[in-house]
Amino acid sequence: MKKKSFLAVALFLSLSLVLVLGACGNGSKSGSGASSSSSSDSKQLSGKITIGGSTALQPLASQAAKQFMDKNPGVQIDVQGGGSGTGLSEVSAGNFDIGMSDVFAESKSNIDAKALKDYKVAVVGMTAAVNPEAGVKNLSKADLQKVFTGKVKNWKEVGGNDVKVQLVNRPDGSGTRATFDQFALDGKTPAEGITQDSTNTVRQIIAEQPGAIGYMALSYFSDKSVVKLSIDGIKATEENVASGKFPVWAYEHMYTKGEPSPLVKAFIDYMMSPEVQNGVVKGAGYLSTNKMQVQRDATGKTTNK
Repeated sequence: MKKKSFLAVALFLSLSLVLVLGACGNGSKSGSGASSSSSSDSKQLSGKITIGGSTALQPLASQAAKQFMDKNPGVQIDVQGGGSGTGLSEVSAGNFDIGMSDVFAESKSNIDAKALKDYKVAVVGMTAAVNPEAGVKNLSKADLQKVFTGKVKNWKEVGGNDVKVQLVNRPDGSGTRATFDQFALDGKTPAEGITQDSTNTVRQIIAEQPGAIGYMALSYFSDKSVVKLSIDGIKATEENVASGKFPVWAYEHMYTKGEPSPLVKAFIDYMMSPEVQNGVVKGAGYLSTNKMQVQRDATGKTTNK
């Protein structure tokens, strides 16, 4: 009887030991999971991205960069302007992580487009911006070209007020200028005028100078200080750009030199995410490429999708 009792006690102690060891094993696994989570947290994105180029794309890039940095406190993104030519040349030289451009890299003779990777992050519509005192809201394409080539010198010649025309141009390296020259002026060379690279400065000059006319992205028409000009009776709206009815538009490109680093790729992926494409892009006055019913190639040829 004593022997049976001793065996029962021994068996009970053995089972208890197994249960204790099992519990310890489970505790060890739980600790491993926490360590893994902690390790994952330690791999949060960090580093610096330098972006520069197109001032037409700059507002969108700046807003997306702010949101990306809010989500990733260890990341610093510097968004600069300078124009599309600067964006392409500086990313080619390795000075920018991302070069912003309103034009295809293939259109620039001094750029090795094959060395760059193209990301079309949005579409931007553009039109002429006019001082309200000019007294015009719509021009035929033919009259618009006469204004910019200097054949029309007073707004009364095209149905406006008796106010002298003052041209405000962009420099040769500007993607906005290249787009406007190609699709609004049909390649005609504009006459001499004030030349400014910054879209904000162009907008300010037009707003303050009676009779002034220039051109800028639709995203910059934020109030009534300048008039958004219609062409041939077609308003410069997102819907008309998307359908191809309004012809003055361009892809907004983000270029990297070869394959981007993981950090830069993460930001570009964010630019293409539904959060940005369905929210920030539209809210900032741009169009998602997904909304376009037409498409263009590097030669400027436009076709239906």
